[in-house]
Amino acid sequence: MPQTQSLFARHLQRRPGLWAGVIICVTTLVRVWFVASGQLDLVQDEAHYWDWTRHLQLSYYSKGPLIAYLIALGTKIFGATELGVRSMAIAGSAAIQGVVYWGLARLWGRPLTGLWALVIANTMLLFMAAGVLMTTDNPLLLSWVVGLFALYAASVREENSRRYFWILALAIAFGTWAKYMMVVFPLIAVLYSAGVQRQAMLPQRYWRRLVLACLGGVVVGLLPIVLWNAGHDWVGFRHVLHRGGVGGAGLLEWFDWEEFPEYLGSQVGVLTPWWFVFLLFGAWGAVKRLQRPGADGMGLQRRQAWLLTVGFWPVWLFFLIWSLHTHIEANWSAVSYGAGILLAALAWERYWNTASGRHKKLRYLWPCLGVLLFILVHMQNLLPLPAEYNPAARLKGWSDLGAQVQTLKREEFALPQRVFVFSDRYNTTAALSFYVPGQKRAFCVNTGRRLNQYDFWPGPVKRHGWDAIYVRQELGESMAPEVRKMFARVSERIDYRSQHRGQSAQGFSIYLCYGFHGPWPEPPQGSF
Repeated sequence: MPQTQSLFARHLQRRPGLWAGVIICVTTLVRVWFVASGQLDLVQDEAHYWDWTRHLQLSYYSKGPLIAYLIALGTKIFGATELGVRSMAIAGSAAIQGVVYWGLARLWGRPLTGLWALVIANTMLLFMAAGVLMTTDNPLLLSWVVGLFALYAASVREENSRRYFWILALAIAFGTWAKYMMVVFPLIAVLYSAGVQRQAMLPQRYWRRLVLACLGGVVVGLLPIVLWNAGHDWVGFRHVLHRGGVGGAGLLEWFDWEEFPEYLGSQVGVLTPWWFVFLLFGAWGAVKRLQRPGADGMGLQRRQAWLLTVGFWPVWLFFLIWSLHTHIEANWSAVSYGAGILLAALAWERYWNTASGRHKKLRYLWPCLGVLLFILVHMQNLLPLPAEYNPAARLKGWSDLGAQVQTLKREEFALPQRVFVFSDRYNTTAALSFYVPGQKRAFCVNTGRRLNQYDFWPGPVKRHGWDAIYVRQELGESMAPEVRKMFARVSERIDYRSQHRGQSAQGFSIYLCYGFHGPWPEPPQGSF
């Protein structure tokens, strides 16, 4: 056995690029199979973004335009299917892996670290989710990682540096179209450059080119977003301010200790606990390397330590501290894990190479657990897990709901073709749009909730005299009086528990509505 391990280790060292290709190809094929096998319905945001593709615009209420155009490309190739919606997420995850390996192997001359980074990324829950779910985090993380390595390359190589500044500008623009968080990257670039400048390690004309690249990337990235917002009372920016706790009454509320442990726990969870520990060891090691050469034990050059330190700590600490002020979603700090994956790989590689005694055998446990987790996540429907113990169960049952709505249309209405579908939440509305056969657009009624993209599109004002099916998420939900008044007659509530491959999934409250006469309520102002 030791001889086999030695031969395997030597083969890894001789052909790391081959093994990197194997990891990328195998994990990509697993993701394609997972999506094509229908194990997980579209999560609500995915269906929402898909609905945007039927109204391609310069920007949208809560996000930039990129996600809609990527999904439009995927559905152009594979049709309006789950694979079509998620195909660009799968491609994006492969691209992220390729960039990470190329940066570590070619730019840093550390191909084995690159292999470990691929293993760690693919066994982190955050990356597993981003690899199949078509959300804005996927193109944002790709843009961020490309930006980090382009920034590094531009600071090292005076020859061909223009090429890397162009790549940096494109990464900033591309990432901003995906998510506003990318506009923070120029600040990261300045912090990195200032740190490297202290040792006079920057090429000539570096600062001028950096400013032009960052400014150009931000302007190109924000231009369509600003143009759309200018025509819609700046609602997108106001929405972001409110969500971030710097708009409205939330600005006055500080030190909410209840949110802090929840947010910190979410970070441990999405990174997978053992990789989270190695990430923190690596991040602290990078800081120590800036203080004293060789103090990190990871073989980092000073320039690399600066890149990883500013690429991780500022964003990660900001959201950790800000969670004392407002609720922070687990994925908001995702960009910090572009550098975080590299830090975890460096710390893990050090542990792997220096472990002795009992730890030398124990070191196999963590990657094996990661691979097991990868298998379990991508084969969840084959596990005999009751729905109440399956965390993914709350994401399932949408396709069954769509089939049930279609059955009600056909059996309970005289003219099924004159029945529209609506809900009061954007996620339910989007899922109904995608999963009800025919994929006709559903509507989202606003009775006092927060604004969403559906409020900027016309309601069913031209459907007077039609019937409708009203769906509310959760069992036992009542109908608001203002919704009931829009119809001549409304049925009793139908409580429906959806199914997914024979297992219980989500519950819904359904109302059959007859004789729509309006008026469709106008969205309230100032609710973001």
